[in-house]
Amino acid sequence: MLKSSTVTKESILEVLYQVMDPEIDSVSIVDLGMIEEIIVEEEAVKVHLLPTFLGCPALDIIKGNTKAALENISGVGKIEVNFVFHTPWTSDRITEQGHANLRKFGISPPPLFKEGENSWEVECAYCGSTYISMENIFGPTACRSILYCKSCKNVFEAMKPISTFM
Repeated sequence: MLKSSTVTKESILEVLYQVMDPEIDSVSIVDLGMIEEIIVEEEAVKVHLLPTFLGCPALDIIKGNTKAALENISGVGKIEVNFVFHTPWTSDRITEQGHANLRKFGISPPPLFKEGENSWEVECAYCGSTYISMENIFGPTACRSILYCKSCKNVFEAMKPISTFM
């Protein structure tokens, strides 16, 4: 049973902003758009997360870090953290702050898709130029590629876009 009536969805969300992606430690799971649902019940708190990629090796770490963060909230009893797959994660879920924090980390965020448009451009994570070339579609993780900026001469990573418009 919850020990305090001060446990709310908002207080849980505030704590989840402190849970960072273990591979990109400048971006929270909230800003990545991984929070699908927060349920506060009389006897439990349940958090449903959306994986950014099904094969992501960091999923167990994210789940464990989420649970550990929730355990620090006064008044929280039973905690359930699960990944759900019924709503697919898309890169459109990344918040503006998430985009900014990806750039700070040196990763170009995925371009935002606009309905009715069939093209998109990746911007350099350092200078914002679109004068780039794809060096390798396969980056250090499944969700990133390696690119080269012909303007500032830097190699950078870019998150691969995933959208329901594709």
